[in-house]
Amino acid sequence: MTDNRTCPWCAESIKAEARRCPWCRSRLDTLDHGGWHRHHAEARLAGVAASLAASFSLPLAGVRLAFVVLTMVHLLGPLLYGVLWLIIPPDEGTESIFEHASRRTTDWIHGSSQHDRH
Repeated sequence: MTDNRTCPWCAESIKAEARRCPWCRSRLDTLDHGGWHRHHAEARLAGVAASLAASFSLPLAGVRLAFVVLTMVHLLGPLLYGVLWLIIPPDEGTESIFEHASRRTTDWIHGSSQHDRH
């Protein structure tokens, strides 16, 4: 027996694990934190588009198309893709490149300030 819940938008009964209502096509979850990593089966270049599509329950082709369109607008697509590549962790439960660099920098600063006191 599967658990059901009610869609908050159309009040139809849907499966509890549904991310999108099959009746009204509304997204039920705004952000899936479990999908916030770049290691997805659908990943092509660096996994950024696949991560965004999985996290926000968006069609992958639409996310990739958005990056292409943003590329035509002052090259915002590659810039945004690069920033997100730094922010989104490569695997679930790991830290991103940005988090790793921030932690190393903070450790280095704290280590330098402790040496200055002695």
